[in-house]
Amino acid sequence: MSDAPPDPLDTVFAALADPTRRAILTMLLEDDMAVTDVAEPFAMSLAAISKHLAVLAEAGLITQEKRGRVKWCKLEPDALRAASVWMQGFGQFDPVDLDAFERFLETELDPDREGVF
Repeated sequence: MSDAPPDPLDTVFAALADPTRRAILTMLLEDDMAVTDVAEPFAMSLAAISKHLAVLAEAGLITQEKRGRVKWCKLEPDALRAASVWMQGFGQFDPVDLDAFERFLETELDPDREGVF
């Protein structure tokens, strides 16, 4: 067994594996939030939410800072860049240009076109 630090991608994907943590990230897309506001929609203790936030922070997906007596959470948008680049490496096909596809179909299905029955 190796004592090497975990690969940052492993840490990001482990953090993203949990639906509660993904929901938290979605909430933080809107704006920074106090920990108590993050916890509000979930049926779990503040301590449990704090553990989820710690996992997200360790993965670099969020940062936390204390402002006065309140702890705030902020999404770190660039943190998903490495994971996104890695996933794009598995793309088998170019993105489909739906406008070009529609033009192609109109041309191919045109009843006035020669050779069409």
